[in-house]
Order: sequence, then structure tokens, then C-alpha cells
Amino acid sequence: MGLEAKPHVVAHPYWPRNLKLPHYIPNDRPMWQILAFLFSISGVLLIVTWSVAGWRSQKASPLGTWRSLAVCWFAICGFIHGVIEGWFSLYHMEIPGDQSFLSQLWKEYAKGDSRYVIADNFTVCMETITAFAWGPLSLWTVLAFLSRQPYRFVLQLVVSLGQLYGDVLYFYTEYRDGFRHSEMWHPIYFWFYFVFMNALWIIIPSVLILDAWKHLSASQRIMDAGKFKKH
Repeated sequence: MGLEAKPHVVAHPYWPRNLKLPHYIPNDRPMWQILAFLFSISGVLLIVTWSVAGWRSQKASPLGTWRSLAVCWFAICGFIHGVIEGWFSLYHMEIPGDQSFLSQLWKEYAKGDSRYVIADNFTVCMETITAFAWGPLSLWTVLAFLSRQPYRFVLQLVVSLGQLYGDVLYFYTEYRDGFRHSEMWHPIYFWFYFVFMNALWIIIPSVLILDAWKHLSASQRIMDAGKFKKH
């Protein structure tokens, strides 16, 4: 009687530990390189956008510190949504075995949420909408504020609502799964990757929604007052 061949199991750092990733190839770049790239690009975008906002303010009414920071946020969102999440949307099936830089970035992040290496259906759909809707709209919001377009707060409201809704679903679906796609309580993978980095898209959009609500409501009050005086 012949011995049955055992299935080849590829070792990986993801949770749950019995996850099967037959085409997985470990990263050949260290974590610090990947994080340095992400935060360096974000920092450069912040500096460039802040400088452009200051230059535009010399030609028109100044944006102010708070508004300039909000514009910088949308510029960074445009990069993260359009480039990084866009890469996942297009190449989610190849990422586990791919060694291009952005694929390695996703393999590193997946240590905090393995749904990104198993092409989870919700994650693919959510990231695709984020990349191709909120990415371009974030850049449009930047341009709208820099050029003082009258619809700029409408864009801020729409983009922020979309970000908040997607992130709430992102957390809630993983909660419903029992947080089984990450090593619970790990200081980097769970608390920093999964909780902190995603919580930014809960906190900041919530603040921007309230800000847009305030400005749009004030504009409507002025419109209503004008109509009342005419009558």
C-alpha cells in the first residue's frame, strides 16, 4: 500500500494560521523600507500641497492653517486611494506571489488583515470603489479648494461620507468575522496597521463632514434670508 502524498503547505505570516496560500512568496524588502516609502511620499505630498496652498493664498483670500491641512489630507487621500488601493484593485489576484514594490506593501499590510492576500470579495469591491471613485474625487476636491470653486464643500461632504461609510463597513465586517484575519492585540499588526491606520478614515472624515455641514448650512441660511427679503 503506497503512502499518500501530503499537500504542499507554504509557510506564511498571516492569520488564521491554517490559511492556504499556495502561490505566496515572502517579501524581500524589510518592513522599514515599505513604511518609509509610504510615509515619505505622504510627507512630500503634504509639503507640496501646503506650499501650493500658500502660494494660491497670496493671490486670493488665505485658506488658513486648518483649511490648508484639510486640502493636504485630500491630496494624500488621492495618492493612497488612486495609486496604492488602485494597485490592489487591479492586481489583487497576483499580490501573494508578486514581488513588485506595491504588492510587497500590501503583503506587509496584510499581516494586520489577511483579507488582502486572499482576495476577499468585500475587500476587493470596497477598495475598487475607493480607488476609482474617492481617489479622483479627492484630487478634484484639492483643485476645487485651491481655485475657490463654489461646490468645494459639496465635494468635501461627498468624499468624506464615502470614506466614512467604507471604513465603517471595513471594521464591521471584520468584527463580524471575529477579527480572525489578524493576530489580536499585536502592537504593530493589529493596533498600528489594522486599528490606527484605518481609524484615521473614521476620525478625519467625521470632522470634515461636520465642517462641510456647517458651511453648507450657513450658505443655505444666507440664501433663505435673501429670498425672504425679496418677498
